[in-house]
Amino acid sequence: MRFSRNSASDRIETIRREGEERDAQRRATVEVVPYWKENTVANKEILNTLEENVARSGGLAVIARDGESLTILLETTENQKTKEILESLKNGGYNTSLFITTKTKLDLAWEKYSSQKTDVSQAPISDKINLEENTLEEIRKKTENRRGVEEFFRSLDPQTATSALLGYILGAALALRASDVHVERNSKKESLLRFRIDGELRDVARLEERQSDLLVGRVKLLAGLKLNIRDSAQDGRFTIDSKNGQIEVKFSVVPAEFGEAVVMRVLDPSIISLGLKDLGLREDDEDLIEKELKRPNGMILVTGPTGSGKTTTLYAFLKKLNTQKIKIITIEDPIEYHIGGVEQTQTDKKNNYTFATGLRAVLRQDPDVILIGEIRDEETAKVSIDAALTGHLVLSTLHTNNAAGAIPRLVDLGVRTSTIAPAVRLIIAQRLVRKLCPSCKKRAEVDEALRVKIKTFKKGLPKRVARESMEASLYDAVGCSECEDGFRGRLAIMEMLTTGSEIESLIKEKAIEKEIEAVAINEQGMVLMQQDGIIKALQGKTTLSEVEQATGPIEW
Repeated sequence: MRFSRNSASDRIETIRREGEERDAQRRATVEVVPYWKENTVANKEILNTLEENVARSGGLAVIARDGESLTILLETTENQKTKEILESLKNGGYNTSLFITTKTKLDLAWEKYSSQKTDVSQAPISDKINLEENTLEEIRKKTENRRGVEEFFRSLDPQTATSALLGYILGAALALRASDVHVERNSKKESLLRFRIDGELRDVARLEERQSDLLVGRVKLLAGLKLNIRDSAQDGRFTIDSKNGQIEVKFSVVPAEFGEAVVMRVLDPSIISLGLKDLGLREDDEDLIEKELKRPNGMILVTGPTGSGKTTTLYAFLKKLNTQKIKIITIEDPIEYHIGGVEQTQTDKKNNYTFATGLRAVLRQDPDVILIGEIRDEETAKVSIDAALTGHLVLSTLHTNNAAGAIPRLVDLGVRTSTIAPAVRLIIAQRLVRKLCPSCKKRAEVDEALRVKIKTFKKGLPKRVARESMEASLYDAVGCSECEDGFRGRLAIMEMLTTGSEIESLIKEKAIEKEIEAVAINEQGMVLMQQDGIIKALQGKTTLSEVEQATGPIEW
C-alpha cells in the first residue's frame, strides 16, 4: 500500500478540527453559553460593526445585527479583553446574543475583513462616528437657536437609540457653534446636558439615568477608554465624519458623586482657516505681527490661561507663513487640528518623545519654522531659545497673566538672561471676549462722567493707535433670533511687548514684571490688554462689561 502525504495531512487536519469542535462544545457547556456549530457566514455590513483589530483582540466576531441587537461568535467569555468589549457594547446600547465557536470559524470571519470594504451605511465601532447628512439636516431644521435645541431634546423619545442620541447631541453642538459638551450627573436619576457657547455654559436638556449611562458608555467606547473603570479619570478622543469633513472631539470623564461627569471638546476645523485679518487685530498690532513674522529667526510667544485662544492665534500665524518655500514642523500635545502643508508631530511620553526631545529631533529635519505647543519646563525653554538664536523662527505658548510676566517666567525656568532679549522678539498676551451681535446691538446711553473718561482715555493712547475708528459712544447687547442674548462669536483682546534695548537692560538686571511693563508702556507705547478691550468696545465690537469680566475692573 502506497503512503500518501496528502491523505495523511487531510486526516491529521480532520482530527485536529474534530478535537477543536469538542473543546469548543466543552467550553460552551462549562460557561453556559450556546454552541455555534454552523459554518460562519458574515455579511460585510454586519462584520464591520466591530473593526478588525478590536474583533481579533477580543477573540470575537459580529455575524448578525438587527438594529441594536447583535449576534456574536467568540472563543470564550472568560477572556478579560473579551469581557471589556462585551461590556462596552452593552454600555453603548447594544443587546448581545453570544455563541461559543472554534478559532477556525472565527478565522474564517476575520479573513473577510481584508477582502471587503466598509459600507458607510454601517459605521464600525471604532474611534469614528458617522454623522450622516440627514441627521445634520434634521438637527438644522429644529435647532435654529438654543430654545429650538431645548424643544428638540424635550420631544425626543427616551428610548431613542444611543448612537442616534449621540449624533443628535453632536449635531446640535455643531449647529450652535458650541466649543464643549458637558454631561453632568446631578442626581441618581438624571444628568444635565450643557453646551459652552461663546465661553459661557448653557443648559440644554435633562437625560434620564439609563440614557446618561448608555451615552457615557458609547462615548468611552468611541474614545478607546476602559468601560469597566468608573472610579478614576480617563481621557481620549474620537472623530466625527461628516459631509463637510472630519471634526475631532477630545473626551474627558471623571468620577463624580452620582456617576461619571463627561466633557467633550469639539475642535472646530474652521479655526485653522482663520487668518490675521480674522483675529480682530488693530491695524497697528497687525502691522507689528506681520513685521515679526517676516524675520527668519527669533521667538514669538503667545501667553494666557487655558481657553484664551492661544492655539487659534498661533494657527493664524502658521497660515500666514505656510508657503512652498519654507518647511514648518510642529510639536503638539496633542495635535488638535490638521494643517495641510505642515509637518505635525505629537508628543508621546511612553516613547520619550517630549517637547524637548522632539525639538532636538526636528532641528535635524532642517525646518525654517517650528511650533512648540507649550514651554513648560527648563529643558524645553533652553532648547527653544537656542533654536531661536540659530536661524529658526520659533512659535510657542507660555502660561502667564500678561506679556511682561513671560520674561520672569523664562528666568524662573532657567533661561540665561543674556539670551532672552536676542531670542524673544515678540510676546503677546490675550483673552477672549464675546462679540456683539451686529443685527441687534443698540447704542448705549453714555453719561457726561463716562464721556469725559472716554475722551481722556483716547488722548492718552499712543500715537500709533488710530482714534478715528473709535466712537464717543458704546453699545449694549439686546438679543434677537440670530443670537438670543446679544452676542455672537468671540474675539481676542491683546497686549504686545517687543524686546528692545531698554527691555534688554531690565532683563539682565532681573527686573520684576511691573518694571518691565512700565518701560514697555513709556518707551514702546505698549497698549495694555484692558486698553485694547476698551478700544474694541468703542469700535462697537464688544461691551465694557465683557472687558471687565476678562481683565478686571476698568482703570480709566
